[in-house]
Amino acid sequence: MTLPAARGGIDQGVQRVSVINAGQAVVLGIVEGLTEFLPVSSTGHLKIVEGLMNIPVEDKAVVAFTAVIQTGAIASVLVYFFRDIVRLAGAGVGGLVDRDRRDSFDFRFAWWIVAATVPLVIVGVAAKPLIDGPLASLEVVAASLIAGSAVMWFAERRALLKRGEQDVGFTDCMVIGSSQILALLFPGFSRSGATLSVGLLRGLDRVAATRLSFFLSIPALTGAGLYELKDVVGSSVDVVPLIIGTTVSFVVGYASVAWLLRYVARHTFGLFIVYRLGLAVFLLALLGTGRL
Repeated sequence: MTLPAARGGIDQGVQRVSVINAGQAVVLGIVEGLTEFLPVSSTGHLKIVEGLMNIPVEDKAVVAFTAVIQTGAIASVLVYFFRDIVRLAGAGVGGLVDRDRRDSFDFRFAWWIVAATVPLVIVGVAAKPLIDGPLASLEVVAASLIAGSAVMWFAERRALLKRGEQDVGFTDCMVIGSSQILALLFPGFSRSGATLSVGLLRGLDRVAATRLSFFLSIPALTGAGLYELKDVVGSSVDVVPLIIGTTVSFVVGYASVAWLLRYVARHTFGLFIVYRLGLAVFLLALLGTGRL
């Protein structure tokens, strides 16, 4: 499909293949902010909404746009957990030059978070053709929503909820951090859903699992946004919609983080499981009727 060129036509024969306007950017920013940290799959929601707005979900510029506006959501986590992040960063860096600080939990935890991101990066780079290709389909999103719901249900059934944040160890971080690969390969599975589920299976209580999920999201989502930024530069996505989408995702994301931490302190993840299954049925209906 050939879309109109941006202002002034197409320079040097480069064809512009997609456009996201300001209104669409607002909608996508809201969806990103609402769903990034809830275990309902932000990628799945974005693909569905993009499809309903007739935005080509496979377009590299669109994929990059959604990755970049994630940085707005991740910025909300940086602001919300600012004191924790400063403390951990200080301990992580300070321990490199101060032997006494290396014995602290904060020093170990900070570097465990870094180490837990490495498997995700390796798989992300190695499997990028698959991630951007056949695994990016809406059929995969629907199947992943259902599969992720089954994993969350199983985790709830097996949850012991006996360990807090101070009980987290290196193995916990590596196993839970590596679970993000499921969401990377299968959009719809949910990065948050995967990490929360594995956290429960590791015996963590819901608040500890949720906080760890937030900390693990910082390097993962920031890296993804920066990596995809190159595909936005020179594409048909203007800077204004990009700024709008990122700003909206920050504001909505901050509210979502605050709400989720309060919610998990008193409730199970059952509500999210039911919602995910309903969304999967809705998506399958759209695909079956040819609406998407």
